[in-house]
Amino acid sequence: MTETVKIMVNGEAREVPARTSLQALIEQLGLGKAACAAEVNRELVRRGEREGRILQDGDSVELVTLVGGG
Repeated sequence: MTETVKIMVNGEAREVPARTSLQALIEQLGLGKAACAAEVNRELVRRGEREGRILQDGDSVELVTLVGGG
């Protein structure tokens, strides 16, 4: 049985495998190449720190993508 943790992503409940990094979550959501701001528990996580930020049970993640256009 695979261990999971329960998190919130942009207000939506999700379960992800234990030891999932923030970067892995971003890639799973198809946002890996997008310009994206990431926050965990109201704390901004810089792009270079996302791989090392392991998601914990109860974490609240907010992801905001930037879209250009006219």
